[in-house]
Amino acid sequence: MPQVRVCALLPTFDNPRTVGRVVREVRKHLEDVIVVDDGSGQEGREAVEALARAGLATVFRREMNGGKGAAVKTGFIAARDLGFTHALQIDADGQHCTGDLPRFLQAARERPEALILGAPIFDESQPFSRAFGRKISQFWVNFETGRRVIDDPQCGFRVYPLEEALAARARGNRMQFDQELPVRMIWRGVPVVNLPTRVRYLSSEEGGVSHFQMFRDNLRISAMHTRLVLEKLAGAGR
Repeated sequence: MPQVRVCALLPTFDNPRTVGRVVREVRKHLEDVIVVDDGSGQEGREAVEALARAGLATVFRREMNGGKGAAVKTGFIAARDLGFTHALQIDADGQHCTGDLPRFLQAARERPEALILGAPIFDESQPFSRAFGRKISQFWVNFETGRRVIDDPQCGFRVYPLEEALAARARGNRMQFDQELPVRMIWRGVPVVNLPTRVRYLSSEEGGVSHFQMFRDNLRISAMHTRLVLEKLAGAGR
C-alpha cells in the first residue's frame, strides 16, 4: 500500500454541545479532521461553521439530513479526494474515549489493509435497550460472516481503509450502516482488528443526544440483516 495517511471523520447531526469538544480532543492526536454536517438545524450548523472558521476542521455540509451512513459516505469520498488512505470515524456525541485514539492510529499503521473496529467497554450509563439490541445484532453479524470476527458491530469508533470501504458499497444510509459495511468488507476479504475502548453515554445535561429512532431504525436494521442473510445464502461472502 502507499504511505498511510489518516484523517479523522466526524459525521454530525445536531450535536452543538459536543462536536467542538470532540474535534479539539481528536486534534491532540490527529490534526486532519473532516466534519460532515448532515443537515443540522441552526444551532448545530453554527457550531460546525465555527470549527471551519477557526481552522479546526474541513467541513462538508449536506443540505438535507440523510442519515449517519449517508454522512459517512460523503466523508469517505471527501477524504479520498483529499489524498487520505484511511478515515478514523468517531461519533460527534462525545461518548467515545479520544484518549484511545493513538492505539487506533498505531493499529492502522501496523495493519493498513485491515478494518480497525472499536470493541466497547461500557459503564453503567449504557441503556438496557441498547445492550439488548447489540446482542441481537451480534447474533446476525456472526451468522453473516460465518464466525465471530467482529466483537461489536455497532461501535462508531473505527478506522476504515478508504478504497476497500468504498468498494464494499454498503446500501444503508442510516443507523444500519455501521453494521452493514464491516460485513460487506469481510466478504471482500478485509481482515479485522478489534480494539477495546471505553464508551460512556452522556446525559442530556452533558449535551448527550440520541438520534436513534426505536421503531424506524430497528425496522431498517432488520431489513438490512434480512438482505445480508439472503445474499449470503445466495453465495455472497464465500
